[in-house]
Amino acid sequence: MFSKTTYTITINPKIPPRLERLEELANNLWYSWDRATRMLFSRLDPVLWSAVGHNPKAFLKRADESVLLKAAEDPNFLTTYDSILSTFDSYLYEPSQRDKTNGLRTKDQIVYFCFEFGFHESLPIYSGGLGILAGDHCKAASDLHLPFVAVGLLYRQGYFSQTIDNQGNQRAVYTDSDFEDLPVSPVLHDDGTEVRIQVAFPGRQVTVKIWMAKIGRVTLYLLDTDLPENSQQDRDITHKLYGGDKTMRIEQEIILGIGGVRALHEMRIKPTIWHINEGHAAFMIPERIRILMRGDLDFASALEAVASNTIFTTHTAVPAGHDHFSEEMVQRYFEPFYHELDVTHEAFMALGQTASSTDFNMTALAVRGSRTHNGVSKIHGDVSAKICQDLWPQIEPEENPMTYITNGVHVPTFLAQEWTDLFDRYLGYGWRTKLCDTTFWQQIYDIPDHMFWSIRQSLKSQMLFGIRDRLAEQNTRNHGSEAHLDRLLKFTDPVNPNVLTIGFARRFATYKRATLLFENLNWLRKIVQDEECPVLLIFAGKAHPADVPGQDLIRRVSQIAHMPDFEGRLLLVEGYDLRLARRLVAGVDVWLNNPIYPLEASGTSGIKAGINGSLNLSVLDGWWEEGYDGLNGWAIKPGPENMEAVVRDQEESLALYEILQDQVIPLYYNRSKFGYSPEWVRMAKHSMASLLPSFSASRMVEQYLNNFYYPASRQNDRYRPNQFSGAREIAAWKSRIKSAWHGVEIRRLDIPPTRACFNDVLHFKIAAKLNGLKPEDVIVEMLICRQYKKTRLSNFNHFSFEYTGIQEQDAHIFELRLSPELCGKQEYFIRIYPYHTLLTHQLEMGMMVWM
Repeated sequence: MFSKTTYTITINPKIPPRLERLEELANNLWYSWDRATRMLFSRLDPVLWSAVGHNPKAFLKRADESVLLKAAEDPNFLTTYDSILSTFDSYLYEPSQRDKTNGLRTKDQIVYFCFEFGFHESLPIYSGGLGILAGDHCKAASDLHLPFVAVGLLYRQGYFSQTIDNQGNQRAVYTDSDFEDLPVSPVLHDDGTEVRIQVAFPGRQVTVKIWMAKIGRVTLYLLDTDLPENSQQDRDITHKLYGGDKTMRIEQEIILGIGGVRALHEMRIKPTIWHINEGHAAFMIPERIRILMRGDLDFASALEAVASNTIFTTHTAVPAGHDHFSEEMVQRYFEPFYHELDVTHEAFMALGQTASSTDFNMTALAVRGSRTHNGVSKIHGDVSAKICQDLWPQIEPEENPMTYITNGVHVPTFLAQEWTDLFDRYLGYGWRTKLCDTTFWQQIYDIPDHMFWSIRQSLKSQMLFGIRDRLAEQNTRNHGSEAHLDRLLKFTDPVNPNVLTIGFARRFATYKRATLLFENLNWLRKIVQDEECPVLLIFAGKAHPADVPGQDLIRRVSQIAHMPDFEGRLLLVEGYDLRLARRLVAGVDVWLNNPIYPLEASGTSGIKAGINGSLNLSVLDGWWEEGYDGLNGWAIKPGPENMEAVVRDQEESLALYEILQDQVIPLYYNRSKFGYSPEWVRMAKHSMASLLPSFSASRMVEQYLNNFYYPASRQNDRYRPNQFSGAREIAAWKSRIKSAWHGVEIRRLDIPPTRACFNDVLHFKIAAKLNGLKPEDVIVEMLICRQYKKTRLSNFNHFSFEYTGIQEQDAHIFELRLSPELCGKQEYFIRIYPYHTLLTHQLEMGMMVWM
């Protein structure tokens, strides 16, 4: 063999002037939810479109110029092109109809930090649910015309691509992205130079380049350390998503949090509302404190100013899932910060420490540096309140400031185009502005059953075509025979998609219990092998490369799929990504989800299935506990949390088999003369009508807007004027409360009544030892409720005592005159807690004394 050097050169086509705005379309991720735009590119060269992974920007760099020239002369193509541009321009530039009288002002700017963002497979900087949720949040913010920017990291490698071999072993394949092919561009100064910032690391400065991506009206800024002036170690910081060790993770989070704040400052973006989506970005808090202290604020006041307009959303349902770093590691990276913040090492560590560990916990930092905190479903809000209860030590978890907003999905992204076209026909084009209107969506029931079923079958056929292609490629790579492939695809018939198809696709983590369906193989075998009522099971999903138990689950699914009795009836599809996910949620008949309660923080894949007419069969956890109404799918009631794991799995798998055998399968195959089950169609319609308006990302972001963003803006206005006089006042008040609270006591001066008649006026009298505090610093309160009515403390009736102005010895007298409004035996509690009008949450101090 001769030694020779290989050279490469890329020849980019010149885009004809008539089509020059194709580049604009390719550089705005609006295409990720506008299928017509994606189809426009595909129409030019379907083979190339598939080869570049549906990436418009990469497509334009590789398209044959003759194809573009031909398209520039094609009247039909140009008509479609002009129509898409008109829609695009209308979306970007039409004024908002939002009423701003009590909302955001022109000066307001929301910034949203997240570790990953999932918009489309053409921008691979996401791994799963957190990233897709962040992407949907940005898309909905764009739809709602919010003044919104986002900050993340631009990973060179992103997450891995997955293959699965014959033994069910997952192979992780990492591919470096060419940033020239991604829908991103460098941020430039007015003079044309690139915007860069620096972040101090131990013994060195790391340079960070800022990129931007357009998501409709929203801009996402992405931080990149892969620069020649950085060392290889520092270039690798933004190389791989969720890769490396603890050192890599803390350095990524420093770049995101501290670097993100500096990038905004360098670009002269001045947010008034800061949203931390998961704790990865919480290092923004000490950086913002540092900046404010340059203006002569003390540390405590700066912390209050920062926290007043910061929102923190947590997605993690187990304490171990929250990032934490050793005290030594934090000392190494943040010692210079102590001097700039004028705090001791102990005071800085206290920002992130909990009662159970000396490690620096990013969730604790995020909570202490924010005043609004939420989980992502009702159940998860309660779980998060318990996880974080030590941060409000004297408050019952059910009353602490942790609340919730349930996740939603971006309907235009995940609603199949076939439904979009059908809604245009039967509901009118205005349905896009009615996404949260529950009454409007009752019109789904008026769609003819045969039309509804036709769409469902069409989507199922498309899904089965895609699965056949993937399985054929998988079989070839694994050296499988044609005969084996034929057996594998026996029930995967796109031409005749009449087999009940059940899908399970998500991250393969142990708590999601991908193998719960295999608890009783004999029963499952009986279910799937019924020749009159066959069942096809489709599994897909990735396990983290470091998650060995998760990879074991994939192997177990593969093992079952290879058994003769299940071959062709259970399919394991590799390469789970956004494209496959869109096909699956739109195509399967039933979406299966069976996590361990209460570990499913929210989950959104079932929502995506539900809005496409698939029916959910799920454990009552996460969003499904709120979405299930008894008529829009099926529910598995979870066992008690203290139940032994083996027993719990047996009990819940039993419920799963019974639901499948007695309800799901008979309903699906109870077909009329028209070839479908009218009862199934009725349930599917109800699923769409009940879930679409209640679990859309538009509803979700509207809730963030009304519950969090508006209040944060107003609170910022209360703290900021006159050199942050409000922040200084509340910080000084909190210091005084903390110093005195250990000595606060209350005692009764009245004789507790045991019986009274209706309309009697009861007189309660309390003596409060305030240890130097003033009566106006506290609230003395009674909580009362019927004894038999078990309810949360926040749902008790609350009555405040009045300070009488009388002081006896070292106590202040508080009195309450109350005429109970309800008859029967009642229970009541008396308590005292600190209160100030500038507090964001009434109980944010976490201090309380009960009688």
